[in-house]
Amino acid sequence: MAKKVRKDTKGRILHKGETYRKDKELYCYCYTDPLGKRHSLYSPDLGKLREKEKTVLRDRLDGLETYALARSDINYVFERYISTKTELRGTTMTGYLYNYDRYVRDSFGRKRIAEIRYSDIIYFYNSLLKKGLTVSTVDRVHCLLHPTFQMAVRDNIIRNNPSDGALAEIKKKMEKSEPRHALDIDSERRFLSILEQPEYKRWKPLFVVMFGTGCRVGEVIGLTWKEVNFEKNYIRVDHSMNYTPLYNDRKCKFRIELPKTAAGIRNIPMLNKVREVLLEEKERQKATKSGCKVVIDGMTGFIFLNRYGMPFTPESINREIARIVDDYNTAEELKAVREKREPLLIPRFSCHVTRHTFCTRLCENETNVKVIQTVMGHKDIQTTLDIYAEVSEKKKQDVFEQLNNINII
Repeated sequence: MAKKVRKDTKGRILHKGETYRKDKELYCYCYTDPLGKRHSLYSPDLGKLREKEKTVLRDRLDGLETYALARSDINYVFERYISTKTELRGTTMTGYLYNYDRYVRDSFGRKRIAEIRYSDIIYFYNSLLKKGLTVSTVDRVHCLLHPTFQMAVRDNIIRNNPSDGALAEIKKKMEKSEPRHALDIDSERRFLSILEQPEYKRWKPLFVVMFGTGCRVGEVIGLTWKEVNFEKNYIRVDHSMNYTPLYNDRKCKFRIELPKTAAGIRNIPMLNKVREVLLEEKERQKATKSGCKVVIDGMTGFIFLNRYGMPFTPESINREIARIVDDYNTAEELKAVREKREPLLIPRFSCHVTRHTFCTRLCENETNVKVIQTVMGHKDIQTTLDIYAEVSEKKKQDVFEQLNNINII
């Protein structure tokens, strides 16, 4: 079947991407840039519109020629690289572009790719650290720059990837300066005991589940009653909820996404306390008729809701953690002064620390690393081994302290 030829009101054949808007009496040309963003050009005159089209095409060809001659800057190569990542989820793409725009584009990104050397990468990463960025943030920047340079290598634009080994060099210098510590058992218990107070009690189910399952915060706020199997006593984790904008949409929205890896889909057995708080919360919602009514990407029945009946955002949970900890520490310091003793303070922590704390408790009581990896949903067992090794080192010190106390020699 012959393809229908599109024409304007004067009978002229319209090219691909061209349309005529009768309501506005304007010719329109639509195209997609290398980042997948849609653009439109308008003109009341078809000839002038096609001049604009030629400019767009020429700019693309000029950019490609510059790239082929290794004269393009890092920004151009990055945009070329990121345009190939069509499999990325919207929130992932948003994070990539945010980090690149914030830390690279207006500074290091303007340098010619052919002029970059290994020392330039090291100098740039060190400059980010001097500005107060953490090693993990520099790691995220590296995860954008390294594949960008690698694509240029494969395209025979440059001979070697100047970022090879750069992050390892930075981490080697900084590995002892940025440890991520779990809460010790006493701090964890103190925090959870605060939740028995009337003003904090509504937060108890959420934090007991976080400390008692080791779920990521997105997995917790996206948890629905459908995933809680009271009969077989486990929680099914098969999705996550994010509250972020897409790269082409500035407004933050809740979105349901699958775990990034197959390892993220798992069943977590329920501890007794986790089961108890969930049963209590289910009965409370039933009695008060305050269950979830919102639908997000076809899902409903979310367990943890704010006073407006919406799921919590990670930021709101972090703010509440800070408020509870600060309130407790202020009262504890005053009490300690009156009782002439050292205060038993709780360190500030974030949502992710609840996951790290659970993993630490698990490592302290379980020797099968594969069991720990499965429960935590770690894709790379090295992540599990690193935490297990840290816990084992502490336990080794405790064992030798006990040997000292009983005078074995």
